[in-house]
Amino acid sequence: MDTKNHTGSLHFFLLGLSDEPSLQPLMFGIFLSIYLITVLGNLLIILAVSSDPHLHTPMYFFLSNLSLADICLSTTTIPKMLVNIHTQDQSITQGGCLLQVCFVWNFAFLENCLLATMAYDRFVAICHPLSYTAIMHPRLCALLILFSTLISVVSTLLIGLMVLHLSFCTDMEIPHFFCELAQVIKLACSNTLVNNVLTYTATFLFGGIPLSGIIFSYSQIVSSVLKLSSVRGWHKAFSTCGSHLCVVCLFYGAGLGVYISSAVADSPRKMAVASVMYTVVPQMLNPFIYSLRNRDMKGALRKLVDRMASLW
Repeated sequence: MDTKNHTGSLHFFLLGLSDEPSLQPLMFGIFLSIYLITVLGNLLIILAVSSDPHLHTPMYFFLSNLSLADICLSTTTIPKMLVNIHTQDQSITQGGCLLQVCFVWNFAFLENCLLATMAYDRFVAICHPLSYTAIMHPRLCALLILFSTLISVVSTLLIGLMVLHLSFCTDMEIPHFFCELAQVIKLACSNTLVNNVLTYTATFLFGGIPLSGIIFSYSQIVSSVLKLSSVRGWHKAFSTCGSHLCVVCLFYGAGLGVYISSAVADSPRKMAVASVMYTVVPQMLNPFIYSLRNRDMKGALRKLVDRMASLW
């Protein structure tokens, strides 16, 4: 069988969420709105944290990095989908597809690591409040971000090298709105056993370890909170980690929903619709969760908006 495995010599076709022509303008409008809200909301979080000295703390430093990762992840998938709908051209080159696979994997795992880092920060704040300043010093915070980025890049390089060595026989159709790793591997006409093993191994290592850290941190937080006798202490502890816990539940709950849908769905198109809950919705809702549930963030955003309005 004649194969093509040179980057750029092969085209894939992203079938998107629906092939109904009448739905394309509606989908374009919805996803354009989602993308603009995601970028604007997360950008406001970053600007608010950087402009307000009261938010120059480890918690908001990690939050601003999470917002940046949200913007990057959404930019990796949604704009290409909008271009495809607008031009009515569903094709993407093999090189472009490989880059999309790598960037989606990189920023998704970076979010995993950042959520684990934020959970550790909340663990120190609640379980060791007197030592918080000494433990979460700026150098450690920078090292945690650097380590999270390094882990994400290493995992991305492994996935990129793995996909790069796949051979594809002809132009292929991906029943998705972006190049999702599992779908790309399914289209290969070469042996994919090693690829599947490496994918599951990388998912376990780079996804399972951060999740285990989050679970451990919150188990210690719950244990410490239960020892408090006052309702005020309970409320303070919940307000400290409530927003982060909501984001964690949204992110991993959506991921679990995609996994379950992949096991029970009777069509790849339904899996693509379910994956929106993992790659699009959490990134859009994160700014609302942190701004609506956090008094300091609401105050900083109000000051930022007033400052921008005065400049206009």
